[in-house]
Amino acid sequence: MLTDIEIASQVTPKPITEIAADLGIQPDELELYGPYKAKISLSIRDRLKDRPNGKYVVVTAITPTPLGEGKTTVTVGLGQAFGKIGTRAIVAIRQPSLGPVFGIKGGAAGGGYSQIIPMEDFNLHLTGDFHAVTAAHNLCAAFLDNSIYHGNPLDIDQTAVLWRRVMDVNDRTLRDIVIGLGAGNGIPRQTGFDITAASEVMAVLALATDYRDLRQRLGRLVVALNRKKEPVTAEDIGVAGAMAALLKDALKPNLLQTLEHTPAIVHAGPFGNIAHGNSSVLADLIGLKLADVVVTEAGFGADLGFEKFCDIKCRVSGLKPDAAVLVATIRALKAHSGRYKIVAGKPLDPGLVSENLDALREGIGNLEKQIENVRRFGVPVVVAINQFPTDTAAEIELVREVALKAGAFDAVPTRVHSEGGAGGADLARAVLRATEEPNSFRPLYELDMPLTDKIEIIARELYGAGSVTYLPAAARALRTFSSMGYDKLPVCMAKTHLSLSGDPNLRGRPEGFELTVREARLSAGAGFVYPIIGEMRTMPGLGSKPGGLNVDIDDDGTIRGLF
Repeated sequence: MLTDIEIASQVTPKPITEIAADLGIQPDELELYGPYKAKISLSIRDRLKDRPNGKYVVVTAITPTPLGEGKTTVTVGLGQAFGKIGTRAIVAIRQPSLGPVFGIKGGAAGGGYSQIIPMEDFNLHLTGDFHAVTAAHNLCAAFLDNSIYHGNPLDIDQTAVLWRRVMDVNDRTLRDIVIGLGAGNGIPRQTGFDITAASEVMAVLALATDYRDLRQRLGRLVVALNRKKEPVTAEDIGVAGAMAALLKDALKPNLLQTLEHTPAIVHAGPFGNIAHGNSSVLADLIGLKLADVVVTEAGFGADLGFEKFCDIKCRVSGLKPDAAVLVATIRALKAHSGRYKIVAGKPLDPGLVSENLDALREGIGNLEKQIENVRRFGVPVVVAINQFPTDTAAEIELVREVALKAGAFDAVPTRVHSEGGAGGADLARAVLRATEEPNSFRPLYELDMPLTDKIEIIARELYGAGSVTYLPAAARALRTFSSMGYDKLPVCMAKTHLSLSGDPNLRGRPEGFELTVREARLSAGAGFVYPIIGEMRTMPGLGSKPGGLNVDIDDDGTIRGLF
């Protein structure tokens, strides 16, 4: 099998002007970044405001394992598959962070014959949006420290500075640092770096609906507390306008294409387990005016990205999904049995790649629970069985039987990795039928509930927790946020993506466990409170053999080694 980058290099992209013209995007609504990528001007929304929306399909998954479920590959392949059955589709996904690209995960353009191209551009810099977010975030940090240095007119409590710095690289050595050392270099204090995808500015970019909304959200960013324990915002330190200026072009969604020339809107990249893990609201709002179907992807499993899609993103956009696709692999469901130890880079246990119905039955509870989670929001769900050559007919049939019994509208094997859009045609037909089903979409909770009630509804109903406990720091923070008037915000749960619980070692469908909220933080600009369960790293580290070791260029400038 050819590598992803080798497959991608064999396809010549169409000029992006042709892709845009086929969608009905006018030349003055397109800003070119070379021949194969462009930004879409926000002015297109005014022109198309009276056009009816297409169907809205969100792709989610079972709880991930180190093996991966191929959710992005299925998202891209499904978009291509719609083209095979005569339905105009747009794929809408996040832009990847350079940290995972050069770390252990690699790129995020899909895989095999279901990829977004140019693959190298997609995974590396694209149109510079991540760098704009980095610059805007760090400008805010610089202005904040400058305000403290020049007499501290806002009476900022230096022990309550909440705004760290960011960069788009995995670097564990920067998690905790001391700044301001040396004469004339500011006031020393302890701080650190997060990765750019974890920046609240990235979440703001993904949720903003226009320039006015972007500017207002940036102004609401809480960057510190004063000595009276009152919030100090980016507006207070006078930097919100400059941040908005840096993000002016980044707010415009990026237009690319798949290997089969299906349009793809790639925009924003908030973390999936810390922030809300979805591509931008603007990408979906624009895409739904241009296509019969928009296929958008929510990060990680249905307990994380899909819940946040429904409870955060859809509240902002005013949209509701017509159907959901839940991606599962048979080997990942076997892994959820807990029988197998999976180590990245090591050969798979033979039980994962040979027929083993007992292991499949032991792990399939995770699929059942995630189907129930999607159905809890009133959305019809189709299970996409991302098929591998080692899957047997008996295993596929077992997954189908269990999925249908758990409430799935359908469960369809798909081979988009090896066959492209043709391998997902049956899935596309099933999804189209599902979009015509009765739909009673509703958020999980009401915004006027107390923050603790929102947390506990998610924990009990989606995760299967028996109880929720709050460490003193978390309880104190939640009380403070409520007293400040932030209790009407949605919550954005930050927890491991490897388990329905807060313990990454609890596989399958754990039930009745205690979920411990360690701390809680405020994202006033993005518009949510995020409770933190367990140890969450906002700055990843590199492994002993990071993927970036394989990346290089030839004498002619061709990039090699991306995966």
